[in-house]
Amino acid sequence: MNIEVLWLQNNLGWIVQLTLSHLYLSVIPILIGLAISLPLGWLAHRFHGFLPVVVAGSSLLYTIPSLAFFVLMPVLIGTKILDPVNVVIALTVYTVALLVRTVADGLDSVPEDAVQAATGMGYNAFQRLVHVQLPVAVPVIGAGLRVAVVSNVSIVAIAVLVGIPQLGSLFLSGLQLRQFLPVVLGIVLCALIALLLDGIIQVSIRRLTPWATRDGAAS
Repeated sequence: MNIEVLWLQNNLGWIVQLTLSHLYLSVIPILIGLAISLPLGWLAHRFHGFLPVVVAGSSLLYTIPSLAFFVLMPVLIGTKILDPVNVVIALTVYTVALLVRTVADGLDSVPEDAVQAATGMGYNAFQRLVHVQLPVAVPVIGAGLRVAVVSNVSIVAIAVLVGIPQLGSLFLSGLQLRQFLPVVLGIVLCALIALLLDGIIQVSIRRLTPWATRDGAAS
């Protein structure tokens, strides 16, 4: 039997665990980052003097190398070096850095006529945000989410250098064993996770903006 096929059979359970871990470490920061980015993006939209601060702060955070971030987290928050929480927090910071500006841009793209019409109907600021501004801004925010997802799936693999098991472990295993299959498998599985999450976001955007689908079909 081919040695690479034998390796695959013997490590199938481990590969599944790595895939699930990679998926978890990619998705959780996206969800937390989006929850944080929505109010910050609204503040940047509502108070334009706040926007340069947000943009500058986000850009500064994103320039921090991911490996340095993973190493610094235990020092900053007192966790252990091998704690997956370090990766979740670091990637959440990166997600916020990407999405805050996107959320602000999405809210800025909402036509003023729509906001004024909602005000005329008696909507307060929160109701306008939830029922008018955010739904209209979904395509712009969704585009930013797609970028953040692909970025996170890629960056997670680097966490293998600080001992966090995920698909990056396959790259290290392939290097140590001098086998091509683990490396190729890791690349393929990372790409599949990115495609899966990107597809989920695209479907969610279509579900949340049915009028855009109808307009596109009509044209």
